[in-house]
Amino acid sequence: MALYVYAITGKDHPRRLDGLTGVGPRPAPLRAVTEGPLCAVVSDVSQEVRPKRRDLQAHQEVQERLMADQVILPLQFGYIAPDDQTVQQALEGNTAGYLAALERLDGCAEYHVRVSQADEDELLRRILEDSPVAKELNERIRAGEQDPQLPLALGEIIAREVQDRQDSLAAGLVRALTPYARQHATHPPSGPDFLNLSLLVPHERKDDFLAAQSGLAQQIQDGVDFRLTGPLPPYSFVQ
Repeated sequence: MALYVYAITGKDHPRRLDGLTGVGPRPAPLRAVTEGPLCAVVSDVSQEVRPKRRDLQAHQEVQERLMADQVILPLQFGYIAPDDQTVQQALEGNTAGYLAALERLDGCAEYHVRVSQADEDELLRRILEDSPVAKELNERIRAGEQDPQLPLALGEIIAREVQDRQDSLAAGLVRALTPYARQHATHPPSGPDFLNLSLLVPHERKDDFLAAQSGLAQQIQDGVDFRLTGPLPPYSFVQ
């Protein structure tokens, strides 16, 4: 039977999984596959597991329970191995790498910072106030000039200003927050976000980090949505 793999741990991890069930339409008990100094936390599955809400939640609950006791290497949702032997071979084949990763992530949690433009009208007003060229073009359009190039020129200026301002703000936030992290990773923004940042924050820096991000969120709150998620298993820093 195939195995769904949740995480890799050290052999001495307590793996307190009582009360948790695995993923899939017929959830199986969680168990460990051990090879040398490493273990993989798995459950048996009879078919491909799709990302349904119940299964996503079950996957995350296992990660959080494991992470509460000791450092883990969390796997992203959906990793399936054909059998125990395949998992053991994978652990044996990269024992040194997995142990090094466990040591590097020990005592840390992942936090996500996402920032988006919540009030586009406010940003537009600021651009028109700050840019004499944009302000002039806007006034000419509002006065009724029919030149079709005016809206195009204004649109280009505004788009460039929006990009420049968001890039500058994102870079400033990264510079302000990364000193609190052991590692960080920037991801391609999606949807309305212009910053998608993951930080690996040591537990002893947690309070300082949270205070810093709270202060930054208050400073930039006008028209900007600042969202923090965490602590989370360190998905972004396993490799």
